[in-house]
Amino acid sequence: MDATAGETSSVQYYNIPEQKIGSSDAPKVPRQQRRCFGNESLGEFPLSSNPSIALHVLTGCNLDPQDLAKLEVTCSFFRQPVHFAPDYMLSLSELAALDMCQKRAVFKPMTDEQRLELKGRCGGSWKLVLRFLLAGEACSRIEKSQAIAGPGHSIVVTSKGAVYSFGLNSSGQLGHGTTDEESQPRLIRSLQGIQIIQAAAGANRTMLISDTGRVYYFGKDSFGEAEYGFQGNKLVTTPQLVESLKDIFVVQAAIGNFFTAVLSREGMVYTFSWGIDNKLGHQTEPSDLEPRPLLGALENTPVVQIAAGYCYLLALACQPTGMSVYSVGCGLGGKLGHGTRTDEKQPRLIEQFQNLNLQPIEVAAGAWHAAVVGSDGRVCTWGWGLYGCLGHGNEDCESVPKVVEALSNIKAVHVATGDYTTFVISDDGDVYSFGCGESSSLGLNNVAAADQENGQVNVLSPELVTSLKQMKERVVQISLTNSIFWNAHTFALTESGKLYAFGAGDQGQLGVELEDNQTERANPEQVEIDLS
Repeated sequence: MDATAGETSSVQYYNIPEQKIGSSDAPKVPRQQRRCFGNESLGEFPLSSNPSIALHVLTGCNLDPQDLAKLEVTCSFFRQPVHFAPDYMLSLSELAALDMCQKRAVFKPMTDEQRLELKGRCGGSWKLVLRFLLAGEACSRIEKSQAIAGPGHSIVVTSKGAVYSFGLNSSGQLGHGTTDEESQPRLIRSLQGIQIIQAAAGANRTMLISDTGRVYYFGKDSFGEAEYGFQGNKLVTTPQLVESLKDIFVVQAAIGNFFTAVLSREGMVYTFSWGIDNKLGHQTEPSDLEPRPLLGALENTPVVQIAAGYCYLLALACQPTGMSVYSVGCGLGGKLGHGTRTDEKQPRLIEQFQNLNLQPIEVAAGAWHAAVVGSDGRVCTWGWGLYGCLGHGNEDCESVPKVVEALSNIKAVHVATGDYTTFVISDDGDVYSFGCGESSSLGLNNVAAADQENGQVNVLSPELVTSLKQMKERVVQISLTNSIFWNAHTFALTESGKLYAFGAGDQGQLGVELEDNQTERANPEQVEIDLS
């Protein structure tokens, strides 16, 4: 109403008697303790009549699957159907697990049919699906920056999915359309518009995984042997789509000698090549480009991580009873972890982890030895112990996983292996290394030599990499060359997105300038590349 119109206001005023605050005449209400459960007495909050609030709390707190399972055991309310979409018969804990699954990058694009198939594969529970998804994220760097120290060349993926490459390029493995060597990080511009989430580098070839599950490759056009013997006849110098994998949503690739392996988002493992004598459970020629599912014990067991070494493969599996590790391939040196040195043509469970009461959360496959990090922070190694790469204070072989006792005072969160070399990252970001010190790839300068041969320092027990600690940066990833035919180099990626390189740099694979006649760097040097 316009106040200038001169009309009488219609607002009526009332006299309200003053009341003394805290007056003794105020009615007294008996105080009740507010509870989550009860008989709906005055003051009580019946959670059973407000399941949507409970669901919001469960999903908002990001409880892990084990906590959700405990809620079902301790309270029947969480076991009862809550009659919410999309499945009206789901319990509150199951619905909370489904909601948290829908936040995961791998789960989002799946159809309802694919999601139900994954649920059945994981054991018939959304809590188990959530554990499968979280386990896969924990041992990978999907949607995070990562560096790959390949044989003679290097690949770096930024958190936004851009890819840089540098180093040796004799087969076009850098993906720039040429075979020219690059000593500085160079962006692969042909991938513009494609978000890469994971990379793998082998001798003379590279594989990239996109966020849509597509696989790209460049370098030698072979998925089999690429270091000697059979190789592809054609050089692929720019990223090309792997047509035989277009119907498989891939989340990880691993390049080993004689073969290549990929992991689908459903937890299925597929291998290329090296099917001679059924070495990977199938009979194919070395030139075979068709992915073959790795069946046997893993046919109905979801896998969250794969790692490839020299002629063998490790698979970290997620089962209703817990995490487990399977191995297949060449058993030389006891690297399959079964107490023998015989080959395995089908995936076989490594039983020693049950004896050690250790839940594996990450696997690493070196050329001749392997390692695992447990959920309690313990590290196990096994295989050929040459140069002290197992960290047990000697060079003995171990045919079953053995706890590295020298690391008992730290909690490990990440392990990386190469050619007789091992790195471990603790939960506070410190880095330890042991094994073969050739090419300065251990990052240790002042450590006492356990063995000196041709200027090579071998370290038989874990030593703190002080050169990285002096950087005052928290290290989150280590990558080192995993090939018996190339001098090794190492990358250390920090939480703030800085990348440090050391080791062999004769092919430009470090991405840093070397002095005249210098072929390696003993001290870590920052690579000028923006990974933030």
